[in-house]
Formats: sequence, structure tokens, C-alpha cells
Amino acid sequence: MVRRGLILFFLAAFLTIPSLAAAHTPLFACFDNADGTIYCEGGFSDGSTAAGIPIIVTDGAGEVIKTLELSRNSDVEFDKPEGEYSVLFAGGEGHEILIPGSQIFE
Repeated sequence: MVRRGLILFFLAAFLTIPSLAAAHTPLFACFDNADGTIYCEGGFSDGSTAAGIPIIVTDGAGEVIKTLELSRNSDVEFDKPEGEYSVLFAGGEGHEILIPGSQIFE
């Protein structure tokens, strides 16, 4: 009986491994180009593209300054906002990354 339980346990574990391997984590980074522009690139840990993912730039009060999309190369460049700002990778529930402007360096 114990042996049958162990077999069922390992069978269940084996069947869940593909779903875990298919999981992906969003990746997003932004850089100050030192020319008045910000460059951002995104993707997913499984190598899938982030093309078309909305990028939302907000001011210090949380008001939307601009809404952009990652290009087919999964990147975007925009004019650096004045004052405090944040950049949001809006990849859907569980796939959002917010980067405050204070953490974007040259």
C-alpha cells in the first residue's frame, strides 16, 4: 500500500514538472541614455517575446504621462520625463514590474 502511494506521488510530481517548466517570469530593465531619453527592454525568462506589452510612464502623483508598447524587438525608447516618474511593464496579473525613475541610471 505504501509503495502504491509512492508511485502515485511520483507520477503526480512527474506530471506537474512540465507545467512548472512552462512558467515564465517577466524581465524588464530601463537605462538612462544620458541624452534626454530612456531605453527599456523586456522579455520573459522562458525566452518568449514581450513585443506589444504596454509600457506605462507615470509622474510622481501616479498620473499617466504616456503609454507605449514594446517593439517587436521587445524594447522601447522615450523622452525622459521631468521630475519624479515611474515606468511600468504591464504584462498582466503577476507579470507587472514597476521601476521608479530614481532607479534608472546611465
